[in-house]
Amino acid sequence: MTTRVSTVAFEGIEAKPVDVQVMVIPGTVVFNIVGLPDKAVGESRERVRSALIASGLALPAKRITVNLAPADMPKEGSHFDLPIALGLMAALGAIPSDALEGFAVLGELALDGTLTPVAGVLPAAMAAWKAGRGLICPEACGPEAAWASRDLAVIAPRSLIQLANHFKGTQVLSRPEPAVRVHAGTLPDLADIKGQESAKRALEIAAAGGHNLLMSGPPGSGKSMLAARLPSILPPLGPMELLEVSMVHSVAGALAGGELTDRRPFRAPHHSASMAALVGGGIHARPGEASLAHHGVLFLDELPEFQPQVLDGLRQPLETGEVVIARANHRAVYPARFQLVAAMNPCRCGKATEPGYACRRAPNEKCMAQYLARLSGPLLDRIDLRIEVPAVAASDLILPAASEASAAVAGRVAAARRLQHARNAALGLPETLTNASLPAAAVDRIAEPDAEGLRLLRDAADVMRLSARGYHRVVRTARTLADLDAEKRVRRIHFAEALSYRSAAFDAALA
Repeated sequence: MTTRVSTVAFEGIEAKPVDVQVMVIPGTVVFNIVGLPDKAVGESRERVRSALIASGLALPAKRITVNLAPADMPKEGSHFDLPIALGLMAALGAIPSDALEGFAVLGELALDGTLTPVAGVLPAAMAAWKAGRGLICPEACGPEAAWASRDLAVIAPRSLIQLANHFKGTQVLSRPEPAVRVHAGTLPDLADIKGQESAKRALEIAAAGGHNLLMSGPPGSGKSMLAARLPSILPPLGPMELLEVSMVHSVAGALAGGELTDRRPFRAPHHSASMAALVGGGIHARPGEASLAHHGVLFLDELPEFQPQVLDGLRQPLETGEVVIARANHRAVYPARFQLVAAMNPCRCGKATEPGYACRRAPNEKCMAQYLARLSGPLLDRIDLRIEVPAVAASDLILPAASEASAAVAGRVAAARRLQHARNAALGLPETLTNASLPAAAVDRIAEPDAEGLRLLRDAADVMRLSARGYHRVVRTARTLADLDAEKRVRRIHFAEALSYRSAAFDAALA
């Protein structure tokens, strides 16, 4: 007789159904797991054996075969421990044979029979709810699974014994409640920054329209401080955004205690990050920093210090909003619609723009060009706002703190985002899209420029030699500026300010 237990395997953030088939028959004493298991799944034999013995159930001296179907799909991860153990318990009569019907199961076993947290519980719960099933998962993951639906039956035991008692009716487990992460303290505030009013303006525009931003300036000018305060002016995640972000973090095992939060992600990897760390991949494909920053901010400090090929790996995600990781027998797609914010020095010594400074390596302009050449032109073309952040003078530091805090800026950003969502809804576009992420076909429909603005844009495109991508990014930025002014049409003043953020210094250095 074959016992069947339902579980899942992950392809990107999608949970694919897997049928765990357990057969115990007379024959040579052996415990085989087949169906393309990886090393973690293969090692589950010992974890399951020890957990069952610790729970008072010894395996019989028979031939045990576990098949993970479909057999041609790679199976990765330790979450197959619990479905294999429950299949064996049902086959041996330790739990009712029909107890597992209507449930998907996942969880890792400790040697003493307790259940430890696993990654991917939220996508698994969503897949189980769509299939009309309940979910059995470790107790620590219960609050995460409860977010999938109020109608989803969730059983979250601490151990195999507790789960067996639940099925026998001697210890009924209650449904876990969704958990919300409580953040300690407040976010860094824009009021902490003295001076840099033009950089604060660019930061507000970037937040309002989801635009990519590159700040260049000498060391100590406040670039990293400005970037760290961007989350304080961004609106909270909407319901659909929250679900998408949480599913990515769940697959990555980054949901501590199953708690969800509506704060937008802010990821700041070190410049030594590899391609797999930044974009995703590795031996076992996992989401990278670009996907973990989905609907949030990816901050790259010291941008030219990243490996050039790693930075160029961001070019496709910046356009498509997703990362596709292809292997010989595996293909994973992770969402990656992030806002890129980067900071850099003007040259390796960082002082090339200081008045009267002469670089020892070469003339200042050549030193700057050599440093900036580490960034490819196509990558820079995908950055909407490219600004120079000058050094802060001592007189600025002596002045009192700025009167405008992040709360006031966040209010203007939220109002501009509401206008974008309403306009997108009227055009039949997803409301979660910002101006920066709108498809090119929709850009002309949302801009509605006046005659003077259109003339300025046409002349500037010829003089600045804007590419088609650069042209559309200027229009998107101008649309955001009009939204901040609560104006329906994009006027000449908006195009003029948007063009000013396509800093000619970057283009000259690359020429």
